[in-house]
Amino acid sequence: MELQELEEFFKNCQRPEMPVFLNQATKVLDFDQFLESHFGPLRANPESKINKPLLARLKLMKLIIESN
Repeated sequence: MELQELEEFFKNCQRPEMPVFLNQATKVLDFDQFLESHFGPLRANPESKINKPLLARLKLMKLIIESN
């Protein structure tokens, strides 16, 4: 359910100006590529522990977009 809500949010959100710094070490240059590289593995295997950081980065991007 959470993944579906995030996909819906990003489909309808105001696209952020690039680059976006999620933190000091993570800089996003291409919004579409960021979304696809994160949602692809999560759709394929949403319960995998290895995919948890992808979900965390998507949530962080959502917070940044909402705060602007």
